[in-house]
Amino acid sequence: MNRTGLGIATTVLLALISVAPAALIAQDRPTKNPLEGNPAAIQGGMGIYRTRCADCHGIDASGVRGPDLRQVWVSGRTDDGLFQTLRTGVPGTEMPSVDVPGRPKTADGEIWKVLAYLRTLAASAPTDLATGDASNGERVFRAQCAGCHKVNGRGGRLGPDLSRVGNARSRTVMVRRIRGAVEDSLSGFQPVTVTTKNGQTIQGVKKNEDLSSVQIMDTRERIQGYLRSDVREVADGKQSAMPAFGPDRLPEKDLTDLITYLSTLKGFDPAVKQ
Repeated sequence: MNRTGLGIATTVLLALISVAPAALIAQDRPTKNPLEGNPAAIQGGMGIYRTRCADCHGIDASGVRGPDLRQVWVSGRTDDGLFQTLRTGVPGTEMPSVDVPGRPKTADGEIWKVLAYLRTLAASAPTDLATGDASNGERVFRAQCAGCHKVNGRGGRLGPDLSRVGNARSRTVMVRRIRGAVEDSLSGFQPVTVTTKNGQTIQGVKKNEDLSSVQIMDTRERIQGYLRSDVREVADGKQSAMPAFGPDRLPEKDLTDLITYLSTLKGFDPAVKQ
């Protein structure tokens, strides 16, 4: 074999060696949770969950800033798929990987323990079905919500996209959010007011910031960037930019219909033109 052929063979061999461990790990990992139903594992998973997950998903996993985790198996997710989600996180969302940079990699067993615990919550989760008129709920949404929220490519951008909210939020959490009982905001949607040096105020939601600048989307959905040295003040809002929809603004029947409609939203439809 000449030097060129030897070099190619060596390169291919090194590539195979580097890929083999990852492929072997994927093959060795079970697709079904090996700790499901294990009392000790469930207890350990509860501790890990409450320490690392409850701030976003709620102490009972019914969802706060993050989705309702009691419904993940009902929506068709598999043990293996959920394991991968915890291991790698979800790009473009607030869901991080369980592996914290600079710390030792989380053991597979720890992830399986969390899933074993969540499975016990899913077993007792209510069906949480809304029984209103989804057609009227969609009309309410278009009139009251679509100015800020997008569904399947239609609507505003000041609030989070709700195309998957039926999978992500329980009825209880949606009602609390709409009625104004939840005041926090998701990252990228926190209210902010920028005051220029001549006294002009620009309101919107914060998209990015660092020590020297801030980027916002104003109420006309324009992205605006400001150097902190060029403005008088950058003031964070104290509560969510979403207004409270009390019974005087949204009657109980319309609320029920709206929740029924939102519960049907299970994911973005790529057939809908944006």
